[in-house]
Amino acid sequence: MDDVARIAGVSVSTVSHVLNGTRNVNPTTRQRVDAAIVEIGYRRNVVARSLAAGRTNTVGLSISALTNPYFGSLVHAVEQRLSEAGYVLILGDSHDEPTSEKRLTGSLLDRQVDGMILAPAAGSESTTIPEIVRSGTPLVLIDRMLDLPCDQVGPENDASAYELTAHLLDAGHRRIAIVRGIEGISSTTERFDGYARALADRGVDLDPRLILDGRSNVEVAEMHVRELMSSSNRPSALVSMNNSMTIGSLKAVRALGLSIPDDLAFVCYDDFEWSDLFEPRLTAAAQDVQTIGRTAADLLLNRIEGRDDKPRSIRVPTTFNHRNSCGCAATSAGIPAAPER
Repeated sequence: MDDVARIAGVSVSTVSHVLNGTRNVNPTTRQRVDAAIVEIGYRRNVVARSLAAGRTNTVGLSISALTNPYFGSLVHAVEQRLSEAGYVLILGDSHDEPTSEKRLTGSLLDRQVDGMILAPAAGSESTTIPEIVRSGTPLVLIDRMLDLPCDQVGPENDASAYELTAHLLDAGHRRIAIVRGIEGISSTTERFDGYARALADRGVDLDPRLILDGRSNVEVAEMHVRELMSSSNRPSALVSMNNSMTIGSLKAVRALGLSIPDDLAFVCYDDFEWSDLFEPRLTAAAQDVQTIGRTAADLLLNRIEGRDDKPRSIRVPTTFNHRNSCGCAATSAGIPAAPER
């Protein structure tokens, strides 16, 4: 800053005002300062400023499966809100592995992030989260909810999965398979509970042979769906419980030369931007990704600024998008009942 001031012929405080926007500076003077900055390639020492202010203006985000379109959109929503508030997001993929998550969050803590947003892997409540809490770093859980006294925000899972399954049951299906996600993750448990509750409410027994563990993975879901749909006693309907497994399921059906919805009625949890642009158009429970991401960021900003005392747990409703992959007409007059299968 001394060099910039000397070249521009101004005081160091004037350079500071130009850089930080803390006071109006004469346009001609500002131009001289800007030209001096360009001439010597000056950049502010953010690390030094952080040490002086006791704040880094960075937030860490530990999330899994960035290849899943849902998580990519979620990251975008979080980053957009934090950027508006003047924060930089440091992103890492935990790969849904406790060891990887612990290493990642430890690295974020070492970088003195002002707060952290975490989509917890299985077992985080006994491994990763206690370390974050001990550090005193503000924490918000996103997407996956836990029975812990901390801020968290995620989608409605149980009721949404119930609605998807009930939709198929009310259309006459009785053999309805499910592709569920990673074991030990709250969203997996909640969505499976919704599926099982819908069956029970309509007097349909839970059939273990129709429960596929897709592990939130395209290839794993494709393998299991392909195996099930190749059997002699295949189901008439299928519920996929996240985007990655939906892609795998659709690949399996196509590889077998089967048709949706003629050979298999299909519904899924979460939507794609392009779900309405190809055939079959997917009947889906769509998450409000923007609201989830921005709410998580707002909760964390409030916690960083000390504006919230009591932890908040927020559920964001989904939207039921009725299209034609379920095999019934999406009309306001109601859903025509299909024959029992």
